[in-house]
Amino acid sequence: MLRRGYGFLRGRHNKMRLGQVRSIRFLGPAFLLFLCGGLLAAQSPQVPVVDGALGSCRADFTVKDGSDKPLYNAKIHVLIKYGFLGKRKTELEVGTNSDGKASVTGLPNMPKRPLEFSIKSGTVEKTVTDDPSENCNAKFDVTLTVH
Repeated sequence: MLRRGYGFLRGRHNKMRLGQVRSIRFLGPAFLLFLCGGLLAAQSPQVPVVDGALGSCRADFTVKDGSDKPLYNAKIHVLIKYGFLGKRKTELEVGTNSDGKASVTGLPNMPKRPLEFSIKSGTVEKTVTDDPSENCNAKFDVTLTVH
């Protein structure tokens, strides 16, 4: 029997079987891992964004290879000329994430010329043209293949 001083443990109704304690010890952490694992699996990688701070337009890119697989760290580069006689220049570059996605924000609403985006991965390069005055929120699906 139990000694005096442990009155809260007295009585048969407070005793748990060893099997019940083991199952509670196992189920608690298993449930926690289940919840955390579901949250982590539901999150997709963050899309890299570069901001030109010249307007409210944007261009979203998804870059894939010839076999339709996303390309990681494909570089997207754009040179924006603005101001009097195009004397001011802003160069922006961003790399794609593991899903092949990247965004360029803060593009000018009314550029003097259409913007040319250069997408490069390894030795393969492709150029995409966009005029933000006609298409302020452009989306591009680019496939880079070796010819």
